[in-house]
Amino acid sequence: MQRSVLRCVSRRTLDTSTVSTRWALKSIRNFAADGSALPESLTRIGGAEVFPNEYPGQNYEFNWCLNGDGVTPLKKAAFRIMKPLDLRIAGLEVPKMGVKVKAAAAKKMPEAGSDALTFETFDEVSQRTKDLLSLSEKIFCPEGDFPGTRTGVRVITNSETLAPQLLAYLDRAPRRDPESQPITAYVLEGTEEEFSGYAIEEIEDETEDGSLVAKSVAA
Repeated sequence: MQRSVLRCVSRRTLDTSTVSTRWALKSIRNFAADGSALPESLTRIGGAEVFPNEYPGQNYEFNWCLNGDGVTPLKKAAFRIMKPLDLRIAGLEVPKMGVKVKAAAAKKMPEAGSDALTFETFDEVSQRTKDLLSLSEKIFCPEGDFPGTRTGVRVITNSETLAPQLLAYLDRAPRRDPESQPITAYVLEGTEEEFSGYAIEEIEDETEDGSLVAKSVAA
């Protein structure tokens, strides 16, 4: 902007005195610096922002992926955690020792649609959990393969304590572009309500040749 304006002034002041030229240049500097010489109707409203405005915890591609999982990071602090370095970037401590997890019996976590858990109840609690996670100051998303398999898992949680342990539990997976995983777990900390349950959905996934393949996803 300054270059184009200066060229215009040079043509107009070509035959004027040195004093006039200096005055014009000084006016342009002031004009460009604070916009005080602009009419009020043309002044900028609000501060200028750099686009894309990305930083650790604010990644547009990953945020869109979380949006597809039903969680919108409203505080702009969602961390995709796939390796120990990601924990440090998120401000979390790296576990010094391996984590041993004893899986709970399947009967302790009812499936949606069973006698123990209706779809209506599951959907209601699931949506409330996603809404509260969206409002969390920070969202931590450990991601990897289920131990001993190549089945991708993503955990979406607000727990600074559980996130490092969950990363240690999962097998490390190659880093790829963010996408929804076959298994997505929503873990909310800081609520008086205790709830656990899961649902298995059948969806159609489009392959590279455009055909549709049915697959199961769990949440």
